Amino acid sequence: MLQQLPKQIHEPEVESESLVQRARVYLEQHFDEPLTLEDLGRHLGVSPHHLQRQFKRSVGVSPKEYVSALRIDALKSRLRDGHSVTDAIYDAGYASGSRFYERSTERLGMTASAYRNGGRGMAIEFTVVPSIVGHLLLAATERGVCSVMLGDDAASIENELRREFPNATMGSGGDDLRKWAEAVVESFDSLDAVDLPLDVVATAFQCQVWRALRAIPKGVAYSYGEIAAAIGNPKAARAVGRACATNPVALLIPCHRAVREDGSVGGYRWGPDRKQRILDRERRAAER
Repeated sequence: MLQQLPKQIHEPEVESESLVQRARVYLEQHFDEPLTLEDLGRHLGVSPHHLQRQFKRSVGVSPKEYVSALRIDALKSRLRDGHSVTDAIYDAGYASGSRFYERSTERLGMTASAYRNGGRGMAIEFTVVPSIVGHLLLAATERGVCSVMLGDDAASIENELRREFPNATMGSGGDDLRKWAEAVVESFDSLDAVDLPLDVVATAFQCQVWRALRAIPKGVAYSYGEIAAAIGNPKAARAVGRACATNPVALLIPCHRAVREDGSVGGYRWGPDRKQRILDRERRAAER
């Protein structure tokens, strides 16, 4: 039987949920306009402090961070559609190019031009180590871990990394990167989470789901529906599943702790058998 959700991702009360939903709708309609927390509070008829607290408790990010994610989503969409970098920046609501570049490394993980060109200009180092579930590849940019993959052999997952970042400069990582990878492997037998810097691209919804996943303790699994309810969007179970499937850093964002409603493991990018073995190992560690 699935265990009760921990308090830190517990579903908010109905009143707060309604307030947060109205705030999200307004932000999604006006993200490309100048907007302060005070402006949003006045529109919704609540104090900025109350709005900030309820929004962050439900969504996992502040209204300002939510708007930032929406703008990045819009920017990425326009770049994929072939818009120029300058037009995409202004269409996404940035007051100037400099304001975008001040914040781009926080959310996009690379410059807008590099994103449009498939990550060209990125330097990625990687290492592969053995684990209880096959080989584990950990790759990182200068800002943090950008990929964690699992596979039966080192060559296949290295090739998959190169397919994911076809225009990046690849190189073998040194001792520090190998220590990061070994710490992830050792975490199977520990209740401590591995806290490494991440450099990943995420939509606002993915951020919500991934925050909820990281709040699930080791040895426990939740259904996609329970996770959807925890982020205040109980009808989004399928979308939660897609957010888990697109997680680029296996284990660091523990999407393996999301299971089907009946408790079966469900899908996993690295194979359901591997997912079951990880869950079993974590449960044994939690029982010790």
